[in-house]
Amino acid sequence: MHKKNAWLIVNEFLNSNKFNEINQYLLIAAGKCGVQMNVVTNAECMAYINGFETGLVTSHSLPDFVLFWDKDIRLARHLEILGLPVFNSSKAIEACDDKRLTHILLQKENIPMPKTIIAPFTYNNIGYTNLEFLTKAEEKLLYPFVIKEAYGSFGQQVYLVNSHEEAVARIEKIGAKPMLFQEFLSMNAGADLRLQVVGDSVIATMFRYSVTGDFRANLTLGGKMEPYTPDASQVELALKAAKALSLDFCGVDLLFGDREEPILCEVNSNAHFKNIFDCTGVNAAIPIMEHILEKI
Repeated sequence: MHKKNAWLIVNEFLNSNKFNEINQYLLIAAGKCGVQMNVVTNAECMAYINGFETGLVTSHSLPDFVLFWDKDIRLARHLEILGLPVFNSSKAIEACDDKRLTHILLQKENIPMPKTIIAPFTYNNIGYTNLEFLTKAEEKLLYPFVIKEAYGSFGQQVYLVNSHEEAVARIEKIGAKPMLFQEFLSMNAGADLRLQVVGDSVIATMFRYSVTGDFRANLTLGGKMEPYTPDASQVELALKAAKALSLDFCGVDLLFGDREEPILCEVNSNAHFKNIFDCTGVNAAIPIMEHILEKI
């Protein structure tokens, strides 16, 4: 049988132990599954377009598939155009990376989410010359509510505002970057679930909770974690969201409603699975690799 060759695409400029550790988990999993995988950065492999000629600026031979562990969606799309199987797909990564797009795509699937209002687009060199639109958000959401930047990870770029003055100050600080306004679910604030999805299964779940009084439960912000057994409604919601966004694997974050019902918060296409591994003992890298090989 032909031994599969693969690229693990990572970002050239995101270089830290936190991310390099995940790369090693994926490389080890590839080896265990009989795949020769090479780490290739998005600076080592660049899209090349010249009239009728299309290719890549790279010294590497083309692989059988690409595990795309970055958010350089233009490069991912280019690789797909060249005929390479890319996991996750460029469209799936884009849908998760932009929180506005996540909610827009999931609304048609009747997935329960906090009430969400997407801030109007403005230009970098203009910004918001007036904030009259904020009044509409205040009427729908009431204070306190959450302001999120459209792009952000690990609970960063998420803010709770308690008044008109706080909202104005936060919007002015964010500037022209895209953002959204979201209902604050106060009943179970500071607690959420991370469900690790691969294919049609939830392979691990952890309960995260704040011990500092922060309304966010992210571990990066000082939250704690413990293993959790999700019920059928939580599993169903996570799988439904992953399927709606055409994801092969992801981390799905669920909040708890007033009656403990699951409410979707976010979906992460390249979920940083080290914490859930430490918490549950489940290494997502191996099921991810097995799923890819089954698909191709």
